[in-house]
Amino acid sequence: MIRLAVIGAGHWGPNLIRNFDALEEATVATICDADEKALSKIKGLYPTVGLTTDSGDVMSDKGIDAVVIASSAVSHAPLVRAALEAGKDVFVEKPLALSVKDGEELVSLADKEKKILMVGHLLEYHPAVEWVKNHIESGSLGDLRYIYSTRVNLGKLRREENALWSFAPHDISVILFLVGREPLEVTARGQAYLREGVEDIVFITIQFPDKVMAHIHVSWLDPHKIRKFTIVGSKEMVVFDDVESSEKIRVYDKGVDYKGAYESYGELLTLRIGDIHIPKIPNKEPLKIECRTFIESISTRKPPRTDGRDGLRVLKVLDAAQKSLEARGVPVKV
Repeated sequence: MIRLAVIGAGHWGPNLIRNFDALEEATVATICDADEKALSKIKGLYPTVGLTTDSGDVMSDKGIDAVVIASSAVSHAPLVRAALEAGKDVFVEKPLALSVKDGEELVSLADKEKKILMVGHLLEYHPAVEWVKNHIESGSLGDLRYIYSTRVNLGKLRREENALWSFAPHDISVILFLVGREPLEVTARGQAYLREGVEDIVFITIQFPDKVMAHIHVSWLDPHKIRKFTIVGSKEMVVFDDVESSEKIRVYDKGVDYKGAYESYGELLTLRIGDIHIPKIPNKEPLKIECRTFIESISTRKPPRTDGRDGLRVLKVLDAAQKSLEARGVPVKV
């Protein structure tokens, strides 16, 4: 039985507590949060779990095997470092850290201590995203051309982290996973409408080798809730709409065909508009899969898909995007 401590019982923490507590191979032994009101709410749901407002209690408890960190982003790096130095395996919500330097140090520390370091890039465990990845690798999509994603809604407004750091890690992690190549450069433009210095809306463009590119639109100042990826290949096009309750994936047999011989440019290129295929995607909760993966990694000592290095790749893109954002859209190499 793997004994866990969860640090952070606010917005996302209860979801992690619920899923880890439901696993037969693990038990949530301690919950930590600086807010006593958050702890009092949790106590009613988990009366036998130990509660503390001091993360030091978690680090010094030799009965804790692993630490799950779901606190504010600014606390991620120091808490991950403290947990690794205390000999704990670590699951940390995105982002891994707020600087590339901290991210690199944490990955090196995890290697040195021989500890599992997993980052909560949830969508990489979404059955629909896994289906798209397999579809690309099968060759059915053809050559990958470009990807664009939209992650927008009205609220929740942040006071510190902007829309880039709050929303874009999800999209960046999926895009890096699907493309399977290291990005070359990033450009970003955004605007702060509600609070000076905190961008409510950001547009990010990522350039990859072989002319593959990706575009991300994130905002919490929008009339619609949209969570959608469009993946365009030379043979097919795929749309993943996470807001859809059942038909999350649509495959479009659309593209442009090239003729071998032609008399005019118009005869060289012909549009192909074929069928639409809606595959059946397993209705499994991505967070449950993610939590189980962490426990399995602890047991097998095999790094998870979203290990520290995966988190660092995402962090490097975020860092480059932030620098471009501050420079009003100047391209920044990753």
